[in-house]
Amino acid sequence: MSPRSILLTLNVAGVLAVATLLVAQSPEPLWGTWKTVPSKSTYSPGPAPKSNFKKYEPYKGGVKAQQDLVTAKDERRHVEVIGAFDGKDYPGTGNPDVDTYAFQRVDAHNYVVTQKKAGKVTITSKMTIS
Repeated sequence: MSPRSILLTLNVAGVLAVATLLVAQSPEPLWGTWKTVPSKSTYSPGPAPKSNFKKYEPYKGGVKAQQDLVTAKDERRHVEVIGAFDGKDYPGTGNPDVDTYAFQRVDAHNYVVTQKKAGKVTITSKMTIS
């Protein structure tokens, strides 16, 4: 192999390695703590909660979600669930109206979380992160 082809091969390998590293480290747009703004959200049927904070973070190749909210009836809830973006149902704790949560990444900035009680869909949350 000529020195020129060895140098070309090393350069291509280096570029691919750097590109792979950058893609692997790109953060998930959903990660972070979010506050729901009722005036910019749609609740059907309502009513909207009085306050709603959600935290999403990476956890063992998936997602760990926590929610602290005050319902329209002044009930305080702390919800936790660990899952993955695979559309499968994962058990959650802290919400008497929900047994399981299913997370889906629609594309780079859109997510759907489907909540179920006794196998029946009760809430579908659609989130867009700009």
